[in-house]
Amino acid sequence: MSIWDRMFNFDNYGELLQLLQNSIIAGALLGLIGGLIGVFVMMRDLTFAVHGISELSFAGASFALLVGFNVVIGSILGSLIAALVIGVLGVRARERSSIIGVLMPFGLGLGVLFLALYPGRSANKFGLLTGQIVAVDDPQLLWMLGVSVVVLAALAIMWRPLMFATVDPDIAAARGVPVRALSPIFMIVLGLTVAMAVQVVGALLVLALLVTPAAAAMRVSASALWVPVLSVVFGTVSVVGGILIALGGSLPISPYVTTISFAIYVICRIAGNRRMRRGWVPRRRLPVNQDAANQDAGKQQNGRTAPVETGVVRPS
Repeated sequence: MSIWDRMFNFDNYGELLQLLQNSIIAGALLGLIGGLIGVFVMMRDLTFAVHGISELSFAGASFALLVGFNVVIGSILGSLIAALVIGVLGVRARERSSIIGVLMPFGLGLGVLFLALYPGRSANKFGLLTGQIVAVDDPQLLWMLGVSVVVLAALAIMWRPLMFATVDPDIAAARGVPVRALSPIFMIVLGLTVAMAVQVVGALLVLALLVTPAAAAMRVSASALWVPVLSVVFGTVSVVGGILIALGGSLPISPYVTTISFAIYVICRIAGNRRMRRGWVPRRRLPVNQDAANQDAGKQQNGRTAPVETGVVRPS
């Protein structure tokens, strides 16, 4: 069999498609959840945290596989442990980076140990790292549906205060937003999302679903509405499209998903650069305290009120 046939071979495609309904549903759920959560991952600069959580999620799933437990539950437990540790101890960026740097090799080492002790099929081991196209059975899908409902409900409740706390935490705290409480809560929600992603694309390539779609959306829009919408669309197209294409080959699903996701990002980056050459740039509001400072400076200038710039224009 040639390399091309291993990558793309659509013989009996219709019959195989019927076997992957669970994976397609799970992929659509992951595209929705990952696209929404990815917006905050980018805005809060938590891309490194996503990778750290995925490593402990991988360790939890590997341990569950070793002892014959539900892999989804093991993955969720590992993700929640990592998310709580990062959320509680890593309040400051420097502390968070050091904690993640410690957790990542520890989680990866534990996962490798558990997989080395696992006596079963090697495909199950490899799938936890790079994803499996037929890995989602009915019990796993039910768990993923339940997790998706919890994540969506949490995001619906805390979307506005979390956005406020992300854009300007000082002013949000002054207005009564529980900024310190939102951080660990968001990390828990992020941990649940990472646990879902590990089931589809594996622990090593979670960033392709939780970071790349949102990063691509931010290249072509600065709208508070369209960035999440585009991120969800890009994430769903990447996962579902990768599953449909991977069905015609004998390779893991992750190369297809990551390739589609990367292609979308490249296209959005090119489109964004062209718009910037034509004069379009994202417009960002100054923090409220900066607006007040500008107003005070304007009043003091020549004893009269000067016009105040209420926003700054910066390239994305």
